[in-house]
Amino acid sequence: MEEFFHQLTNGLAVGGIYALIALGYTMVYGVLRLINFAHGDLFTLGSYLGLTLLFSLGLQGKMSGILVGGALIVMSMGLVAVVGYLLERAAYRPLRGSNRLAAVVSALGASIFFSNAIMLVYGARFYVYPDWLRPDFTVDLFGIAVPGVRLMVIAASVILMLALWAFIQRTRIGAAVRAVAIDQGAARLMGINVNRIISLVFFIGPGLGGAAGLMVGIYYGQIDFTMGWSYGLKAFTAAILGGIGNIPGAMIGGLLLGVIEALAAGYIA
Repeated sequence: MEEFFHQLTNGLAVGGIYALIALGYTMVYGVLRLINFAHGDLFTLGSYLGLTLLFSLGLQGKMSGILVGGALIVMSMGLVAVVGYLLERAAYRPLRGSNRLAAVVSALGASIFFSNAIMLVYGARFYVYPDWLRPDFTVDLFGIAVPGVRLMVIAASVILMLALWAFIQRTRIGAAVRAVAIDQGAARLMGINVNRIISLVFFIGPGLGGAAGLMVGIYYGQIDFTMGWSYGLKAFTAAILGGIGNIPGAMIGGLLLGVIEALAAGYIA
């Protein structure tokens, strides 16, 4: 039972990361019917930017690891969100009126560009996050000691997912996002600025991916420039599993995929 509980909590932590990345895929597909192939590379960019901010701002040793990790998540989200916004303006908006193949080729080109840019800037070697960023305490749940870093990743993922759900369901801008996802033409007739909503989606989705990239660095302790491919593929699978274009489905699909993956790794030889 203890082994099962450990695998379950590990699966929820990894699944939360998958869900955050999957939300970027499903939001873009919901409003544009386009798979943003560069999303996995924006996730990787978030993990590298977090490490760069950690050392360039001299945050090591000035605050506790939990506070530094939270600050890095916020800053990485903001920077990657801006990159996602610029990506939409440069690579996708000029092709909005073109055929679907042109947008797909542009997305693939953006993915190749970001992947190689990260490799050229940072090099092809692994980078290691400092150990002090990972909480070293454990929490006793039902008589089982669970690592604090695992619970913190789960909590951060759930908070971000609930915040997005509340934003989409409870605000006027969220209603505009849902309207654009249903029918862009009707949304324009209702006075909604469709271009602004699409830019907002490209701002929010990559921002969540950037947060997930930083969580991977803190949780596993190391990153490399190719991880966007594997995590992006799994997150895309989670988005499909939950119904592409469905935000709650992407959340559930990511968590479910993470739990299945953890349990299979623990119990299947």
